[in-house]
Parts: sequence; C-alpha cells; structure tokens
Amino acid sequence: MPSVCFYFQVHQPYRLRRYSIFDTVHDYFDEIKNAEICRKVANKCYLPANQCIYDLIKLHEGRFRVSYALTGTVMDQFAAYTPEVIDSFKRLNDTGCVEFIAETYYHSLSFLYSRDEFKAQIKMHGDRIEKLFGQRGKVFRNTELIYNNEIAAAAAEMGYKAIICEGADHLLGYRSPNFIYRPPNADIKVLTKNYRLSDDIAFRFGNRGWTEWPLTAEKFAHWVNDANGCGYSINLFMDYETLGEHQWADTGIFDFLYHMPGEVMKHPHNNFKTPSEVVDTYDVSDVYDCHNLISWADTERDLSAWLGNAMQSNALQETYKLEAAVKAKGDEQLLSDWRRLQTSDHFYYMCTKYFADGDVHKYFNPYESPYDSYINFMNVLDNVQSRTK
Repeated sequence: MPSVCFYFQVHQPYRLRRYSIFDTVHDYFDEIKNAEICRKVANKCYLPANQCIYDLIKLHEGRFRVSYALTGTVMDQFAAYTPEVIDSFKRLNDTGCVEFIAETYYHSLSFLYSRDEFKAQIKMHGDRIEKLFGQRGKVFRNTELIYNNEIAAAAAEMGYKAIICEGADHLLGYRSPNFIYRPPNADIKVLTKNYRLSDDIAFRFGNRGWTEWPLTAEKFAHWVNDANGCGYSINLFMDYETLGEHQWADTGIFDFLYHMPGEVMKHPHNNFKTPSEVVDTYDVSDVYDCHNLISWADTERDLSAWLGNAMQSNALQETYKLEAAVKAKGDEQLLSDWRRLQTSDHFYYMCTKYFADGDVHKYFNPYESPYDSYINFMNVLDNVQSRTK
C-alpha cells in the first residue's frame, strides 16, 4: 500500500543586472528581467498548475494531496509582480489538502557558512508562511536538498519532525527510497526522494528519445503499483516549474498530471499524503547515515554544482565574510541586498561542469559564460562591501 508524496520546489532568484566595477549605484537587481520572467512562468506554470491541482483536489474530494516549498525570494516576487499567484496558493491552502515546507528564506547555502544566518532565514521563512497561509512548517528541506547527518540534527534541534533529502544510491545500497529512515544522531525522520520516478516526470517526460516515451498516466500508475510490498511512500520531489515551463504544455504534461491521480487510486490501497502525513503514518525502517554532503543536483548528487571550482568557492567565502559588517551597520536595505546575493542560483551560474549536466546548467544560466557570472557577481559584492565601511 504505497502512498504517493508530492513535494514541489517553487523558486525564482533575484537576477543581477549587468554591473560594472565602475558602477556606484546600489541598484543591483534587474527588476525588468525579474518581473518579465516571473510573469512568464506564472502564465506558463504557476497559474495553470495551481488550477490543475485545485481541480484534482476537488475531483477526488480531498484524497489528492500535495506539498510546496515556496522560497522567500519567489514569494517577494509574487507580491511585487503577480499577486494573483499568491491568491491561487491561498485558495489551495484553503482546501486543507496542501502542506507548506520550511526552508531558508533566500534559498541559500547558509548552513555551510553561518549557523546564525541559517537559523535567522528559517525563522524569516516560517513567519512569512504563517502570515500568508496560517501554517507553521513541521517538515524541513534545505536548499536544493543539501543534506548530511549534521543538517538533520540541526533540523531536529529546531523542532522539525522530518527532513526531506535525496535518496542517494551509494547511501541506500540495496534499500529502497520508499521507506522511512532516520539519521544516526538525531530524533527526526528522513524522507528520501525516489529520483528515478521523480526524474521520469521532471526530466524525461518530453524526451521522444526515451525508451518509455510517451509516459502515460496509466503507465506511471503501474510503476507506482509495483511498489506494493516494497515501501511505504513514493516520494516525488521536483521543481514546480517542471509543469509548463521545463516541460511545456504541448508535451502533454498537464494532461498527464490531471489523469495520473485517478489512475493511481484505482488500486484501492494506494493514496496520496503530504510529508507530515507520511511521517505520522509510517514508522522508521532503518538508519540513513550520511556523513558527506549530498544534494539532488546533477548526476553526482553532491555540491559540485555550487562549489565545484575556485570561482564559486571564492565568491561564497567573500559573501559570508561580510556578515558581521553588514549586520553591524543596521541598514535594512543593505542587509536585504546581501541576503539576496546568498541565493544559490548566483553560484550555480558560475559552474563550469559540461559533460552529462552541461545542458542543464546552460538552460538555467543567463550569462554567456560562468566567468561572466563570476565577474558580475564580484563587482556587485565589491560595492556591497564598500557600503559597510
């Protein structure tokens, strides 16, 4: 009797404008481009996807359930550019079938560099979610599912009952990601992503060269049924932008989403649960022991997408070296600008990986090269530093 647990990451960064070393103004972010992209993705993904999810909840009388992690940066942009998207999430929240997941406000790598900043951003995010939706997150997910035992322990210390992470083959071994785990060092449950089934939707759905193309709702439901007796929860974790943006509407992605829950629930023992419902329902099966940092990115499932070269390492170190000076200044705008620069996307743009993951990085990169990204970012950071003096 597997439960299907849908978790969607909803995120947009504040993209930087082209910033010269000779610039002296404190206007770092490309408001025109940010507004344009936010409205485009809202029309292609957020609004039609939210409507589809709402229709499914009503069609299945509350048996279809999903969860979302909305970053603070995307909520800020919704408020500024597309307030109707916030309204559509509120309507989903009112159904009682949606859970909002806790995370860092600025989608940052702060855990690696500043525990104080990490905790501050989680509190900011929790306050914003509670103000908008009346929920306080019970389940935590770190930026890009970056995880190890230490992060799990930190989440447990902050009172979360579960944490979401990647189901990495080298850690699971012969075991299935469809069971509930715990770290060896903390009293918290771990939900591991079933990356094969998640990626079938997120990355392979529209690929006509894929041997399983086309992926139909019936076929996917059959794969879910195969987990009967082999796990408790099939955790489908993916970017929300999969729906309509990464997989365009003409691939049939919305039709697939609309019919899939009904096909899954044709089996009388199958159901859909939010992460909190999963951990409240099922017991821990084993220990998930993760000493080294993992993530859900690229084929390596490590941190090389953000820390794979000297440019990225330098940019991150220089960013967090400013923390004390920025906070001592007492300038709220300066603090906001510095925190927006922590968003992981800025460092993702500096990635020099090509091979298996190169096309993915190029798709998300607005710069001509990773080196252009690094230079532009450091020009901005230099100006931020000047404001602290």
